[in-house]
Amino acid sequence: MRRKRVVASLMVLSLVACSGAAPGSGSAAVAAPTPTPAASTPTPSPTSTPVAAFTPAAAAIPTTGGSLKLGKCVNLSNMLEAPTEGSWGRAFLDSDIANIKSKGFTGIRLPVRFSAHALAVAPYTIDAAFMARVKHIVDLAVAADMAIIIDMHHYEELFTDPAGHAARFAEMWRQIGVAFKDYPPTVYFELINEPNNRLDASNNLAIQGPALAAVRATNPTRQVVIDGPSWANIDHMLTMAFPADPNIVPTFHYYDPQNFGFDTAPWMTPSSRDDFGTAGDIADLNAVLGKIRGFISSTGRVPFVGEYGAHEIRPNAARATYYGMVSAAFASAGVQSCAWGYTNTMHLWRDGSGWTPGVADAIVTTRTLP
Repeated sequence: MRRKRVVASLMVLSLVACSGAAPGSGSAAVAAPTPTPAASTPTPSPTSTPVAAFTPAAAAIPTTGGSLKLGKCVNLSNMLEAPTEGSWGRAFLDSDIANIKSKGFTGIRLPVRFSAHALAVAPYTIDAAFMARVKHIVDLAVAADMAIIIDMHHYEELFTDPAGHAARFAEMWRQIGVAFKDYPPTVYFELINEPNNRLDASNNLAIQGPALAAVRATNPTRQVVIDGPSWANIDHMLTMAFPADPNIVPTFHYYDPQNFGFDTAPWMTPSSRDDFGTAGDIADLNAVLGKIRGFISSTGRVPFVGEYGAHEIRPNAARATYYGMVSAAFASAGVQSCAWGYTNTMHLWRDGSGWTPGVADAIVTTRTLP
């Protein structure tokens, strides 16, 4: 996930370059499978009733590939995926794990910019102090009995020159695999967040394949998440060929409608809105759920939603409706989801004022774990 403060303005050009899609036909930094029609400017509806439009179901069980036992999940946003920790907001605090758990969260996604802390030339060694920092956060999550996804994030050089960085990418994952080989199975790996630019549908799996093999040398059964191209777009996930590996989990990202999920979507009319929960929003979610159910039925694979969220400038009540309805919609298809984000961007929590009223409380997950 790129910084949510700047992604909207970059999204259009990147989508056109990578997928040939017209602006607004899918999300960029995050998948936008079902764009809100540009002509739709619905009247705000009450925030107290639309959340009930979807009822969480039992977790869908894959017949092909693996699954994650996340439950209610949140991203540790803009912490370790910043160029240096603390440059995109405050750094991680040990107390964050207990604070997150106190709101009923049982899973964490940890975005990490390993590429900024590894040698640029062979043997591509990851800085020991930085690896220790990652392990410290994972250790705290494990001790708190929380699942955690270690997600390689913001490897921008890989996106501009996939072939030139494939060996470094794989070698970093070899090191990560060694570092976490003895950790419990509730520690998951995500090979690369939101492939984009020149890492596209033509080479996505060819580049990720050696990294997966490097992981499997020491973690033969660990669950590994694979993102599709065009920023983990759902429509690309639907047509992807996944590795013949029994412990692979597909993922996609969701920030629709983009003029509510992001601060602005200049290609949409209106470019910004402060309401959510209309009949049109529910219809859009139902269209996405149809795609998900079709994917599960045709492939046997069960995806999870690695990111979804609504911009922090939206009214708290509308954000609460969004997080509640979207998480319930995915849960109604038996799919787990991970909210963006804890703090620093799209805040669920702010130092000094606490949890954003109603938002974290609104998040739900499947009735059971896979």
